Amino acid sequence: MKKRVKQFIKHALWRTVPQLSMRWWMRPAPQEFCIGIYTGVSPFCLVSAKHVSNPVLTRNSVTDVPAVCVADPFMCRAGNLWYMFFEVVNQITLKGEIGLAISENGMQWKYQQIVLAEPFHLSYPYVFEWQNEYYMIPEGGRGGGVSLYKSANFPVLWSRIATLLKGERFVDNSIFRYHDQWWLLTDAGAETKSPVLRLYFAEELTGPWFEHPDNPLLEKNPHVCRPSGRVLILNDKPIRFAQDVFPIYGSRVSAFEIVEITVNTYEERQIGTECVLTSGDDNWNSGGMHHIDPHLLPNGTWMACVDGFRFHDSISSR
Repeated sequence: MKKRVKQFIKHALWRTVPQLSMRWWMRPAPQEFCIGIYTGVSPFCLVSAKHVSNPVLTRNSVTDVPAVCVADPFMCRAGNLWYMFFEVVNQITLKGEIGLAISENGMQWKYQQIVLAEPFHLSYPYVFEWQNEYYMIPEGGRGGGVSLYKSANFPVLWSRIATLLKGERFVDNSIFRYHDQWWLLTDAGAETKSPVLRLYFAEELTGPWFEHPDNPLLEKNPHVCRPSGRVLILNDKPIRFAQDVFPIYGSRVSAFEIVEITVNTYEERQIGTECVLTSGDDNWNSGGMHHIDPHLLPNGTWMACVDGFRFHDSISSR
């Protein structure tokens, strides 16, 4: 009860005197994540988009809650607009919530509002369209497994309709449909620096879901086990992206082609020797980059929403 009262007072103070409340208790995260837009000739060769002032979204873009940072962006196009869903870490509750931004061209974005909040932490809002309906599988840290949400009024109203997996820790859950089967890759490791890649499959979106017999697919390799964005189907092969979490969380992103995937087998190979994303020369992503959601455009080029972080002086000087 005391915690809720304290949170209420902080939120009321932020609403009424935001500048004063920011001076008193609002602090950026040690790793302050922001969101940018990259473009290129392939999803493996992307650079900061021309005529875009990256980052396109920061914690200061959020207007309805005080934000520590924004991260884990996923996009979809509906009608004439692009919609981006992303994690917003609420400074008051220190839990992630799901925010929304809208764009006409995918380059300039306008923040809208928080569209999903739960009593537990939310992040990684993997949004996708299936049979003319929109779904989302956000990471629900310590929220009791992997939950499927459906939009009753896209893009602002979301309801939980099913629990796909039950368990204590599933993070960065990445779902895709391939050869008439649903697949879900997730990090089910006990902690951040010890990721364990596991695979599940189902014939129907809502399940039942089954564990792959080759689980765990990968473990004891913190550089490539944890998912880091949307799984693509490219030339009839799934492409998964993986983030490096050691020694620094979220420092770079690699790509892997899944050369074989059935209910009994799994095989993948890394694409190239270089990372798809790594730390940049700009201040906002000078620490590293850890997430990508690429989309093929009608002109044959690619556009991706990405995130990156910078260390604050008190951290990077250590």
